[in-house]
Amino acid sequence: MAYRSTVAMAYRSAVWLGNEVWRGNMAGPANAVGPANAVWPANAVWRGIQSGGAMLIRLVPFAFVLLWSSSFIGARLGLRHVTPLLFVEVRLCISAALLVLAMLVLRRPWHVLRGRWLHCAVAGILVNTVLLDPAHVAMTRMHAAPIALIQTLNPLLTALLAWPLLHERLRPWQFLGLGLGVAGVVLIVGLAAGQSPVQLDLALLTMMGVLGLVSGTLYFGRFCRGVPLLENATVQFLAAAAAGALAIPLFETPHADWTTGAIMATLWNAVGVSLGSMVLYLLMLTRGTAARATANFYLVPGTAAMLAWLLLGETLTALTVLGLAVSSVGCWLVGRR
Repeated sequence: MAYRSTVAMAYRSAVWLGNEVWRGNMAGPANAVGPANAVWPANAVWRGIQSGGAMLIRLVPFAFVLLWSSSFIGARLGLRHVTPLLFVEVRLCISAALLVLAMLVLRRPWHVLRGRWLHCAVAGILVNTVLLDPAHVAMTRMHAAPIALIQTLNPLLTALLAWPLLHERLRPWQFLGLGLGVAGVVLIVGLAAGQSPVQLDLALLTMMGVLGLVSGTLYFGRFCRGVPLLENATVQFLAAAAAGALAIPLFETPHADWTTGAIMATLWNAVGVSLGSMVLYLLMLTRGTAARATANFYLVPGTAAMLAWLLLGETLTALTVLGLAVSSVGCWLVGRR
């Protein structure tokens, strides 16, 4: 009997100890009593992991900005040898194939998409195909910085529409930040329109793609937030690739000269940008508001302009730098807590 009582007591103690560790109630060394000293190191390691995870989450917007900005450089290089819609389509197909492979290797279930797959598909077409096809057509005759700056209209429209549609309220300083962002866009677009009617047409074409991104962002926030990230992204890219394949025979005669530079640019935009930056974008949408996630687009033009200046030799005028600075301040105001 004494043996059974001892075993029962040990079992109850182990269960209590496990529950306390799981709830995070074990104190540090100063407050630990008895057995708590034995589990405190493990608890401290767990807190360290949580702290490191929080730090990685804080770095997500910066990684997104760098990856998204690099897409303009890769596209400018690739479009020298590949027609724009074909370039986007190959990029989307590679991304979709890699995601399907990840689903199969990890044996992720498809049933979590039940009732949501159509919503994910709609969001994927808007955020990828409708955004990327017009932007890449414009990029054949327009510098990277103005196109990136036009895409910063995304935060303004998203934030304004997220208030009535997603009930995401904005504070006064965030409205000020959105206004500054728009001022930077108007500055650059006005300059482009004054230079040439063709530049204005390309700017309007880019704005059409921005409307797709805004619509897809709001649609995702309304219907797709509960779907796991991998399954969500897989359906989005499959749908985007299918829509892109339909667009090519309607809008262009595809042509490609697959040089080493074109292949590298396509692979980078498929893996680093389409997978990397879009997964980070979906992660920011999942963990935060649509307005704060899209505010990071204000930092893209400055980063893209610097990369284009360093790697492609594109010029930076004083007016362009002013527009980038104003937009960056707007991003900080929208994103601050």
